[in-house]
Amino acid sequence: MNWGNKLMLVFIGFAALMATLVYKAVNTKYELVSKEYYQDELRYQDKIDGRKNAASIGELTVTYTKENLAIQFPKEMLGMEVKGEAWFYCKTAADKDIRLPLAPDREGIQIIERNKLPAEKYLLKISWEAADKKYYLEKELEPTIQ
Repeated sequence: MNWGNKLMLVFIGFAALMATLVYKAVNTKYELVSKEYYQDELRYQDKIDGRKNAASIGELTVTYTKENLAIQFPKEMLGMEVKGEAWFYCKTAADKDIRLPLAPDREGIQIIERNKLPAEKYLLKISWEAADKKYYLEKELEPTIQ
């Protein structure tokens, strides 16, 4: 094999490598954290105030069983009308995100069936409002069953 053929093989190999890289780059999914990223940033002060308000009251606890997940609101929330949203944010895929409205019972417990939640690692983002105050809290959730 002469040097001209070897040089042609190097060029063909390089072209194949470039074509592979372009194909992979075009078919890679890039997801943003939020589709309304800029509007969310403008409302970020609400999250800061909500975290401060949540830190000033008792702790919100999340417990797992085989059948369900329970969100226990602080004792200070008992008897108050609580409305808001629980966002189960999956960092790896936006299509696995789950948003559920909050509707705690008289004891301040929100029960969520485990079959609604795929076995993924979630960041639970809870934003709620009670007595004209806004609250916000984030908790890491593992897919393990306790």
